[in-house]
Amino acid sequence: MTTLGAVFRPQLPPERLRSVARAADAAGLEELWLWEDCFLASGVASTSAALAWTERLRVGAGLLPVPLRNVALTAMEAATLHRMFPGRAMLAVGHGVQSWMGQTGARVESPMSLLREYLHALRALLGGERLTVDGRYVRLDDVALDWPPTAPAPVHAGGLGPRTLRLTGEAADGTVLDASVPADGVRRACALVAEGRAAAGRSGPHPVTVYLHVATGPGARERLRAEKERTGNTAPGLGVTGDARAVADAVVELAEAGATAVILQPTSDEPDPEGFVRFAAERVRPLVP
Repeated sequence: MTTLGAVFRPQLPPERLRSVARAADAAGLEELWLWEDCFLASGVASTSAALAWTERLRVGAGLLPVPLRNVALTAMEAATLHRMFPGRAMLAVGHGVQSWMGQTGARVESPMSLLREYLHALRALLGGERLTVDGRYVRLDDVALDWPPTAPAPVHAGGLGPRTLRLTGEAADGTVLDASVPADGVRRACALVAEGRAAAGRSGPHPVTVYLHVATGPGARERLRAEKERTGNTAPGLGVTGDARAVADAVVELAEAGATAVILQPTSDEPDPEGFVRFAAERVRPLVP
């Protein structure tokens, strides 16, 4: 069965998260994803709050930009969430938007090297290992978590370029694709992820989470067009407007291309975020196998 979720957009004020998370939980939505876009809201703080306000909803933080975050700190935060909310916290990391990383003084010469070192260290720390690492960017001296997760804590990674997608297969436990990727792009991405996994000798499941632009209700077509223009994702076939059936058909198309989870991404000016998550759970979910 394809997992269905929705995004809480960080363009909303943080205090709005409580009502949206509770609406998603009450409606039976499977996943709610939060972003750590500069300079809007903390992904980890928001995830912790959303988990505390809900009972069964899985909450994802991603993408967390690795140049901004010491890997030991991210491991501590992730382990805390996994222990307090077993089976409900999700974590995804990525390069970060390079212009934002430059604004913060955190931009690195080789984002690929950083992400590779980071993924290996983060997964090892969450697995309870003690590490001494002297990498190009990640340096740890006899570091281990006192409170590692008591169950496996998957680390997902996001990206778009071929090298990054191969790296997610090599070194991450799952891959996240943004809403700029159509169904054909999902197929290509899955093939690249598989190449990375094969090169690393990895087997077993590797979930692929894909965001999908969605607008519904009055003015949906105009809102989606404006959203795509703002983000530069103007290629034909990206996103969907209309009723639950239209959205479900778009979800199924992505699932058939290889997505194991499809996360509905409302426009940044969505007029009813609580209604959007209820729409996803109550009207779209029953139509998605």
